[in-house]
Amino acid sequence: MKKDLNWYLKWIATVILIAGTAINSLGYYPEGPITLAVGGLIWLIVSIRWREASLIVTNGVMLLTGLAGLAYKYLVV
Repeated sequence: MKKDLNWYLKWIATVILIAGTAINSLGYYPEGPITLAVGGLIWLIVSIRWREASLIVTNGVMLLTGLAGLAYKYLVV
């Protein structure tokens, strides 16, 4: 079975999201949200390539929420 780019991207993103969740749970900031944003971005790319609206919304919101939280922490407060 030949694996395409989407297959590799989705698994890389999944591993990154699992690591980001662990980093977040240990209280490392901003490493946790940054890691989660990176995983969300990669999954967003896969979602767009698949043209899957529910995944685009989920991962787009996750990415924007993570970036907004970081921006608020470092640019506003």
